Amino acid sequence: MTERPPISAAAAGRSTDELDRRNEEFWDELCGTSFAKSLGLVGRDRATLEAFDRAYFAFYPYLLGYADRFELAGHRVLEIGLGYGSLGEALARRGADYHGLDIAPGPVRMMQHRLEMLGNGSPDQVRQDSALAMPYGDATFDFVYAIGVLHHTGDLRRSIDEVWRVLAPGGMVVAMVYNAGSWRQWRHVRLRRAWARMRGRHGPSEIEVAKLYDSNSQATVAPHTDYVSRKDARDLFSRFSAIEVQARNFDDLRAMGRRVVPRLRVVGSPLEAWLGLDLYVVATRPLQSGGQ
Repeated sequence: MTERPPISAAAAGRSTDELDRRNEEFWDELCGTSFAKSLGLVGRDRATLEAFDRAYFAFYPYLLGYADRFELAGHRVLEIGLGYGSLGEALARRGADYHGLDIAPGPVRMMQHRLEMLGNGSPDQVRQDSALAMPYGDATFDFVYAIGVLHHTGDLRRSIDEVWRVLAPGGMVVAMVYNAGSWRQWRHVRLRRAWARMRGRHGPSEIEVAKLYDSNSQATVAPHTDYVSRKDARDLFSRFSAIEVQARNFDDLRAMGRRVVPRLRVVGSPLEAWLGLDLYVVATRPLQSGGQ
């Protein structure tokens, strides 16, 4: 994959309005649906959601650390991209004045349902809208969480500009974007494309690459996905200060089609820190800045 900053949907000649429509349709199926089915979990009752959350945070054992490292109680917190609602509920349980935003109605309904069961916050604090034009005033939030969502908007720079706008000075963002330098990219994309070029053939297409990441129960892939290098991430968040970029997550290591090393044995290792699937960016909007 190229190490250049991702091209926005506008620059590529695509309509962000049309992409928003396609994203709304695709992400209406909750991210995590296939995971829930694999666990035999059906329904939205308290016991089912608690079982899902336990499995979810066991699969991503580092994720809650990005909530627990901050004092969220009493602070206005926005989560962009709601999925099954596991992280959103965790943020609300930590005393945050929680607000949620998603492009699709399905995740919005799920998060509203969780808040109602939790008795913390109001359903109208969860809204359906685009991350490219968020329905909030300037400097509204103390924290913004955007895990695995901004790289699907089609205009990554614009979405980060929106995060900057809604963050109060001194506020913090925690964002996850896909790592263009991950082991998955090296193995399934870069090496395959290099081998194909040597043989005078085409490597994996954009859709074939996207299938390695996000697809729904109809085997439809996400309408748009960007992959970001560490350098890209620092460039994209260059207006912020105290920027941290950390690679997390890993695939099972396989040989001859067999799993040799389970992914959870790699979590927290130097291999994950070097070639992890995801880049977690933690950054602060400075107290003093050169304007919006």
